[in-house]
Amino acid sequence: MSEQQQKFLPKRIILVRHGESAGNLDGSAYATTPDYKIPLTEAGIQQAKEAGKKIRDVISESGKWKACFYVSPYERTRSTLREIGRSFPRKRVIGVKEECRIREQDFGNFQITERMKIIKETREKFGRFFYRFPEGESAADVFDRVSSFLESLWRDIDTRLHYDPSDDLNIIIVSHGLASRVFLMKWFKWTVEQFEYLNNLNNCEFRVMQLGDGGEYSLAVHHSDEEMLEWGLSQQMINDQKCRATGASSIEKCQWFMDGFFDHLDTDSEDANKID
Repeated sequence: MSEQQQKFLPKRIILVRHGESAGNLDGSAYATTPDYKIPLTEAGIQQAKEAGKKIRDVISESGKWKACFYVSPYERTRSTLREIGRSFPRKRVIGVKEECRIREQDFGNFQITERMKIIKETREKFGRFFYRFPEGESAADVFDRVSSFLESLWRDIDTRLHYDPSDDLNIIIVSHGLASRVFLMKWFKWTVEQFEYLNNLNNCEFRVMQLGDGGEYSLAVHHSDEEMLEWGLSQQMINDQKCRATGASSIEKCQWFMDGFFDHLDTDSEDANKID
C-alpha cells in the first residue's frame, strides 16, 4: 500500500464492549426486560467513564486527531457511548452513527433463566459459532451482518467521513462481546476453529487495531503477546499480527494459516504432487 493511500485510512479502529449491565449482574433480568432495554449498572457507568479516558489517552498521542463513533442501538451500548464521550471535546468528534448490524446476538425474546442455562449447555456441546438459539441467531448469523457492516464502514471512510487527512482518524465501535469477536474474525480471516478458542471481552475492555508500518491493521501495534494470549489467540495468530504490524513480506503466508490445513503434508518431497 502506498503512503498516499495510507494517509486516507483511519489510524486506528477500536472495538469496545459495553459496561456492566443489569443482565451481566443478574441473568434473570432478561426474563422480564427486553434485551435491548437492559441498562447499565452504576458500576457499568463508571467503567464507561474510565474507558473513555483510556481510549482518549491512546488516540491523543499526536496533537492532530479526530474520532468517529459507531454504536449498537441497545440501551447499554448507547449509555456506554454517552459516558465514553465525556472524555472527548466536541470539536474532536466528526460523527456518531447508530448501527443496527453491530447489535447483540439475538437469543430469542424474553429469556427464562433455567431454559437459557440448558440451551447454553447445548451450545457448548454443539459449538459456539454454528449453534443457533431457538427463535434467535447463531454466531454465524452475527458474522454475516457484521460482514455487511464492514462493507458500509469502508464506504463511509471512502466517501462520507469528511476530515483533514493530516489528522489521525480513529474509528471507535461501541458494541458487544460477540459482535466484536466476529468483527476481528472477519477482518483477520480467522477460522471457525480459531474463533471457538477466543475469550469474550470484559465489560468496557477494548481492542485497538492500529495501522502498522506496511499499511495493515494489527492488534500487535498496541497490544502485547501476553494480552493476545489471554484473549485466546494462538501463537500462529499472534505471529500473523506481528507480520501485519511490521509489514513483513511473509504477511500473505501468515494470514492464510496454512498449517491448520496442510500440516500433514510432506513439504520436502519432490513427489508431493504425484498420484500413486
